[in-house]
Amino acid sequence: MSNIKLTFARISDSLSKKNNKKLFLALFATLVLVVAIVAIVSSHKSSYDNNDKSTSHAIIRSACSSTLYPELCFSTIASEPSLSQKVSSHINVIELSLNKTIGIVQRNYFTIEKLLTRKGLTKRAKTALHDCLEIIDETLDELDKAKDDLKDYPSSKKSLPQQAEDLKTLISSAITNQVTCLDGFSHAAADKILRKFLDAGQVHAEHLCSNALAMTKNLTDTDMASYEKNKMVGSNNRKLMVNDKRYNKIIHWPEWISAVDRRLLQSGTVNPDVVVAADGSGNFRTVSAAVAAAPERSSKRYVIKIKAGVYRENVDVPSRKTNIMFLGDGRTKTIITASRNVVDGSTTFNSATVAVVGERFLARGITFQNAAGPSKHQAVALRVGGDLSAFYLCGFIAYQDTLYVHTNRQFFVNCYIAGTIDFIFGNSAVVLQNCDIHARRPNAGQKNMVTAQGRVDPNQNTGIVIQKCRIGATKDLEAVKGTFPTFLGRPWKEYSRTVIMQSTISDVIDPAGWFEWDGDFALNTLFYGEYQNTGAGAATSKRVKWKGFKVITSATEAQSFTPGNFISGSSWLGSTGFPFSLGL
Repeated sequence: MSNIKLTFARISDSLSKKNNKKLFLALFATLVLVVAIVAIVSSHKSSYDNNDKSTSHAIIRSACSSTLYPELCFSTIASEPSLSQKVSSHINVIELSLNKTIGIVQRNYFTIEKLLTRKGLTKRAKTALHDCLEIIDETLDELDKAKDDLKDYPSSKKSLPQQAEDLKTLISSAITNQVTCLDGFSHAAADKILRKFLDAGQVHAEHLCSNALAMTKNLTDTDMASYEKNKMVGSNNRKLMVNDKRYNKIIHWPEWISAVDRRLLQSGTVNPDVVVAADGSGNFRTVSAAVAAAPERSSKRYVIKIKAGVYRENVDVPSRKTNIMFLGDGRTKTIITASRNVVDGSTTFNSATVAVVGERFLARGITFQNAAGPSKHQAVALRVGGDLSAFYLCGFIAYQDTLYVHTNRQFFVNCYIAGTIDFIFGNSAVVLQNCDIHARRPNAGQKNMVTAQGRVDPNQNTGIVIQKCRIGATKDLEAVKGTFPTFLGRPWKEYSRTVIMQSTISDVIDPAGWFEWDGDFALNTLFYGEYQNTGAGAATSKRVKWKGFKVITSATEAQSFTPGNFISGSSWLGSTGFPFSLGL
């Protein structure tokens, strides 16, 4: 409009000098018409933009309606510039939500780096901050992977059920990571003061992740309902198949398993790539050295043979070390042990003797031990967050917090787990099948808790499932079991979920079965289920009367917690070479 006015002024001045009134009036009328047309076009464009924006907002409102924090969901995305060009579907809303979440998580990373420069930090505070940096780095990888998977959704490379579970697993893990970071500042007053600087940012990131998960679950659940209705099972599945008589079923081999590995897995033979021997007779003297030398992001299984012996070290298998297998000489012969613990200044997260983050990790015939003792509080033998990890004929021995099933999908079969307080804990989706799970004698005045599951969001696909196992006591506890009450579990987080089914439960378990965490915390929101258990401690008549506790009577409901359904076992357990049962 300003340019039009300037042009008119110039023409008017010129014509006034020539005194040509008729031409002036004609040009004036033309300019008035041009101005009117521009105004109409601008008005229509503004109306179009507003309508377009309104449509985008409606899509965002619809997608956000399934979340726990809908107003945060809407306000986070609605402020995005050029919104009408970016939002035309629910998938677009999830993509934008993930982008915004990544930005907040990155900001939190820089906040933690800055806090590390503060003077006077305790040993544990420094460890907790470094834990957070590691955890947030993993979160960024998970959110980036979720974005990539969403761009290819629905994909011709994976079945729809597999895509759905992969997406939910990635975002569920991202949520748990935000909480794990804060949990590292829970041990002492100085830790809790430092936590205040992180609380707002971590909780904000957790809520954003929660919104992304809720929208993703809503999307995939809707698609899965249509998928099942139209019987599309297998239409987009490009896995290789082989009939394995050991399991009396068809096993689906993922494409990343090479032909050589498939033949080895079928035959039960595993050839090591390197050998670890403390006496120097192998390629390495320590397990850590062998892991450090392993290839990064490998699509081929890399087998580290660990000869009989006691290896006193802390071992980390980082995310870049994928497809690694630890092959021991037997649970009682090959032992990896250390003693980091909270009392001596570690965090629970960092106390693990062995920490596994790399995906598709396997272990067979090894004991993972934390020898810190019952007076050292939290002291983890194994922490595992590597997706699609499996353990066979392994042992996990400690006291409080023995086995930390941190995140992602895991499977344990024919293993031995012993501990005292919360000795199987975490927030992965995990099934323990045909395992011996034994409470041991704790310190005076303590109670034993077999599980402490940490689901923080009702949309997370996580939980602890104990199937066809034997729950009992070690010899030292058996002799004095009346002095130390032992329970199946307690709710560590608000939506704690644990299912025990088809297992033998000894009389070491208190008739009430389950115990409170703190008053009535989580008693209405948890899910604790028992199905077809036997033994002196399996009777449910005196179990707790919490709203969240349930005696499962439906086989259909119980099936949802089997390896085939709960951890997508049909798509990957066959590739481990370990025995397993997919159903009841």
